[in-house]
Amino acid sequence: MSQHFDALETRAPEVREAALMAALPAQVAHAKAHAPAFAELLRDVDAANVNSRAALAQLPVIRKYELLERQKAARATGGNVFGGFSTLGFGQGMTRVFASPGTIYEPEGTRADYWRMARTMFAAGFRPGELIHNCFSYHFTPAGSMMETGAHALGCTVFPGGIGQTEQQVSAMAELQPAGYIGTPSFLKIIIEKAAEMGVALPSVRKALVSGEAFPPSLRDWMTAHGVDAYQCYATADVGLIAYETAAREGLVLDEGVIVEIVRPGTGDPVPEGEVGELVITTLNPDYPLIRFGTGDLSAILPGTCPTGRTGLRIKGWMGRADQTTKIRGMFVHPGQVAEIVKRFPEVSKARLVVTGEMANDQMALHVETDRLTDDALKTRVSEAVRDVTKLRGEVHLVAQGSLANDGKVIEDARSYQ
Repeated sequence: MSQHFDALETRAPEVREAALMAALPAQVAHAKAHAPAFAELLRDVDAANVNSRAALAQLPVIRKYELLERQKAARATGGNVFGGFSTLGFGQGMTRVFASPGTIYEPEGTRADYWRMARTMFAAGFRPGELIHNCFSYHFTPAGSMMETGAHALGCTVFPGGIGQTEQQVSAMAELQPAGYIGTPSFLKIIIEKAAEMGVALPSVRKALVSGEAFPPSLRDWMTAHGVDAYQCYATADVGLIAYETAAREGLVLDEGVIVEIVRPGTGDPVPEGEVGELVITTLNPDYPLIRFGTGDLSAILPGTCPTGRTGLRIKGWMGRADQTTKIRGMFVHPGQVAEIVKRFPEVSKARLVVTGEMANDQMALHVETDRLTDDALKTRVSEAVRDVTKLRGEVHLVAQGSLANDGKVIEDARSYQ
């Protein structure tokens, strides 16, 4: 049996890129024509010209808080519950509606494997004809349905375990003998520990697909020591599968149905390959055609391709949150403001605002990477820009190129809260 889900995974990278860019103009045109929010946001955009990453990078990034604000505004006036981002209405084309914290509502259409999860299940070792014990929630949020529809597309049967009721989960696993588990890693650990406490063996559970939480190597090794080969995937309620782990365990391979950019937090500007930034997703889903959707999550592109033969780009995985908005002396400072300061100075390539001190005694310093380390005039001009943009005074430190940490942080809150 093939070790790959389909031929898309092993396409030449240039073939994949050409296919994605060829699909992009039609998706933008479709969004403008059928999703009122994008008709407004992209009203001056000629969809036919959005046929490259450079052109895509010129479009606005839609961040989750903006999606939420538009949904709330529309609902307050009896308008579209999806804020004009969905091309579907209630009825035969929409099977379910889900709610994520906020509250943000997401539609589910009728296509098989709507969230594209079968691919990551295959990479985690699941195969047609198996029973999967699904412990993602079936209540409000789409995670349970995401996994179930993917399992059905793969040809698997699902036990909808959901969350909680740990003893009953153990009993069902012992009696039904599923091939593996799908859910959060922490709940799988709880189930394994409860089974040991109950003296119940779970010999069939030898593989798992986990998501929804961080999955550090220490926990992965703990799973392995208890006989479970667990893999992770990265997905969101808005766009479905984004990236998935393979047997190589070298980062996460991007799904075939999304276009991924890594941008500097607070901006829409793509960063160089390898630099940590915010994941921005353009989905090819015609029902919920999110164009340049800012996930708020940090990651970075890995060089090369996966040793398993999959040729898609890889990301390092989840590396934290991009929204680093911080209150300093009673004023909110946003990553976008730091980016605005940097753009004013061609001599500056990168910056990091470090906040220190104690509550009510905040101090801030902007560290800027430049080749002009002894240019006092530059330091003065940057200081003036800091005050102009943030309305706050702060020190400026000129630092060598490449000296700032590659961790995606634009604002570092190093204050003492004790």
